[in-house]
Amino acid sequence: MPDGLFLVIDGPDGGGKSTQCRRLAARIEAAGRSVVRVRDPGDTPVGERLRAVLLDPAVGDLDATTEVLLYQAARRRLVVEKIRPALAAGHVVVCDRWHYATQAYQGGGGGVDPAVVRVTTRIATDGLEPRRALLLDVDDAVAARRMDRPLDRIERRGPDYRRRVRTAFRALFGADPDRFVMIDANRGEDEVEALVWQAVRDLL
Repeated sequence: MPDGLFLVIDGPDGGGKSTQCRRLAARIEAAGRSVVRVRDPGDTPVGERLRAVLLDPAVGDLDATTEVLLYQAARRRLVVEKIRPALAAGHVVVCDRWHYATQAYQGGGGGVDPAVVRVTTRIATDGLEPRRALLLDVDDAVAARRMDRPLDRIERRGPDYRRRVRTAFRALFGADPDRFVMIDANRGEDEVEALVWQAVRDLL
């Protein structure tokens, strides 16, 4: 049985993460590996309920520390119920977002102390990290054009917030080039798909 492999695609809203996770999973399956695709937060009964709270505009304002705790609780259930069992069974796990988003959105965007994010992440994940994580980096103007739809609670935040989030993502993903890959997501879907595949195929 092959070893499990954990891959993450993350980045600012409007970068095409969900599309590229779906396309990457299809490519990996075509290459002969079994894939489990998950989203963070979500994909467990508790995680989906917490996701609904976090993204519902009707909830109104939450302080960023409350958001951290809710995201980490959902993440904990995802690790326990889905990711760890899938990796133990030898599957490739393709995850739409990971704790890097909490560092960027609630840390970089919301001003939460990085130490708080680190400690709660360690509790939530037991130190589980992907073998490779891809940042779909997208310009604010391009992202705004793509999000021509009803926006969730966090997507409704203003351009200053989004700029802080993007800056935090870029700083984080520039820190470890062996595990982190930044991809220009301003390109078309097919071009981005090819770059995503190029970034992970050596691991399969």
